[in-house]
Amino acid sequence: MSSTLFRTKKVEQSIADTEEPEHALKKSLSALDLTVFGVGVIIGTGIFVLTGTVAKNNAGPATALAFVVAGVVCALAALCYAEFASTVPVAGSAYTFSYASLGEFPAWIIGWDLVLEFALGTAVVAVGWSGYVASLLDNAGWHLPAALGTRDGAHGFGFDILAAALVLVLTGILVVGTKLSARVTSVVVAIKVTVVLIVIIAGAFLVKGDNYHPFIPPQKPVEAGGDLKSPLIQLIFGWAPSNFGVMGIFTAASVVFFAFIGFDVVATAAEETRNPQRDMPRGILGSLFICTALYVAVAIVVTGMEHYTKLSITAPLADAFKATGHPWFAGLISFGAAVGLTTVCMILLLGQTRVFFAMSRDGLLPRFFSHVHPRFKTPHRPTILLGVLIAILAGFTPLSELAELVNIGTLFAFVVVAIGVILLRRSRPELHRAFRTPWVPVIPILSVCASLWLMLNLPAETWVRFGIWMAIGFVVYFLYSRNHSRLGQAQRAAAGQASGPGTGTGTRP
Repeated sequence: MSSTLFRTKKVEQSIADTEEPEHALKKSLSALDLTVFGVGVIIGTGIFVLTGTVAKNNAGPATALAFVVAGVVCALAALCYAEFASTVPVAGSAYTFSYASLGEFPAWIIGWDLVLEFALGTAVVAVGWSGYVASLLDNAGWHLPAALGTRDGAHGFGFDILAAALVLVLTGILVVGTKLSARVTSVVVAIKVTVVLIVIIAGAFLVKGDNYHPFIPPQKPVEAGGDLKSPLIQLIFGWAPSNFGVMGIFTAASVVFFAFIGFDVVATAAEETRNPQRDMPRGILGSLFICTALYVAVAIVVTGMEHYTKLSITAPLADAFKATGHPWFAGLISFGAAVGLTTVCMILLLGQTRVFFAMSRDGLLPRFFSHVHPRFKTPHRPTILLGVLIAILAGFTPLSELAELVNIGTLFAFVVVAIGVILLRRSRPELHRAFRTPWVPVIPILSVCASLWLMLNLPAETWVRFGIWMAIGFVVYFLYSRNHSRLGQAQRAAAGQASGPGTGTGTRP
C-alpha cells in the first residue's frame, strides 16, 4: 500500500497535462499581474487594525520590528514557493508541488487542506467586507434590514446579503477570464495602495517623537493557560510567551504574521502565466517585499501618532487620527479597507478553484470539474460550484472562530513546500530550475522550523478542528480518490500490459 500512497507524478507529466485542449488554462498573466495579485490578497484590514492592536498588547513601537521578523519568515517560505512555481508551472500550488516530490497521499492531504483554507478565507473576508460596506451605507443614511446584515453576533434567522452578493459577483468575473480579474484587481489595488500611502504620508506629519519612548517597552510575563483556547505550546510545555521586551517582538511577529497570509496564492496561477519561469519568482517575492515595506511604515506612523498605551483595539489607526483632530481620515480608512477586501476575496477564490481544478484533472476529485470553458478557457465548473457554496456559507454563518483554520492551513502548506524543495532537489537534480532557493537545505529547514513555531502558538482548539477536517480527508481519499487517481490507473494499466496478453486488468488513464 505504501508504494501507492507515495507514488509521485513526474514534473514532465504534470506539464504535459496542461497541454490537453479540454483541460488547458489560458496563459495571459505577466509578472506585474502576479505582483498585483500578491499585493491585492496580502493587504486587507490587517494593515489598518492589526498594527495598532499588536502595538498596544504585545510590542509597543517595536511592532515595526515584528513586521520585519514576520516578513523574513514569509520570505523563507516564498523562496521555496518561487523555486517550485518556476520548476513546475502548473495550477495547484502546494498540492502540485507535493505530488511531484512527496507523493500522492501527501499531495491529497495538502490539497484538501488548501480547499478548506481558501474557502474559509474567502467567506471570512466576504463577511468582513460586508461589515465595512454596511457601515459606509449607515453613514450615508441607508440601513439594511437586520435579517440581511452580518451574522456575527446576530440573533435569529438571517442572511448576510452583501457578503453573498460579493462572492457571486466575483465568481462571475473569474468565470469570464483571469485577465479580466487581473484588470479589476489592478484598479482596486491601485486605489487601496493610494489610500495606504495617503494615510502614511498624512500620519507622518502628526508623529511625535516622545511617543516612541520606550521603543522596546519593559517585558511583561503572561500567565500560562490550561484550556483549549490556550496556545498548543502552553498545553504541551507549560510555556507562555511574554509581551513587550525583546521576546515580545517575537510574540507580536506570531500575531502579525497572519497579515501576510495570501502571497502563496500567487503560485496557484503559475499555469496561467505567460513566462512562469521568470515571472513567478518576481511576482511572489515582489509582492511580499512591497507589503512588508507598507506594513512597517504603517506601524511606525500609528505608534508615532499616539502613544501605544492609548491606542484603541477595534480601530487603532482611525482612532489615532481622531485623537489628533483629523476624524475624516476614519472614513477614508474604512473606504480603503472595504475596497481592499474585494481583491482579497477574489484572489482567494481564484486560488481555491485552481487547486480544486488541479485535483480534478488528476482524478482525485471528479473529472467533471477539470474541463475548461470552451470560450473563456477558465475552470468554470469548479468556480461556479465553489462560488455558490461559499456565498451560502458567508451568508448564513458567523465565521469569526473558524478564521484561525485559515492560518494553520497556510502554515501547514509552508512546511510541506519547504520539505518538498529538499526532496525534489535529491530525487530530480537534473531538472531545469529557472529560480533556485539559495542555501538548500538550510533555508527550507529554517522555513519549516519557523512555520512549526507559529503553528504551535495557535490555540489548541484550532488544532482539533484541523485534525477533524484532515480525518474527513483521509476517508474521502481511501473511499474515492485512491481508486480514481489517473496516475494509479496508468500504473495499473502498465502492470497489466507487462504481465502479458490476457492477464491485464488495467484501465486507461
